[in-house]
Amino acid sequence: MTTSTIERLQHVFRDQFEDDAISITRDTTAADIEEWDSVLHIRLILAIEEAFGIRFSTTEVGDLTSVGDLVDRIDAHL
Repeated sequence: MTTSTIERLQHVFRDQFEDDAISITRDTTAADIEEWDSVLHIRLILAIEEAFGIRFSTTEVGDLTSVGDLVDRIDAHL
């Protein structure tokens, strides 16, 4: 994980959740953010793919359980 990845990801989360107070860590999960439902999850993944210029496979998305997993997947694509 690089600091820049989680910082960039923080901006995507704040934009998608429309909440500048959201603070993510590697341990953050969907259960930690009340608004994080299945529809927002799809929007979030699409926004992350666009922001980082990457594409996740269906398997990768299905295996994500925390922000830390997401950071690791992003870093693997970069």
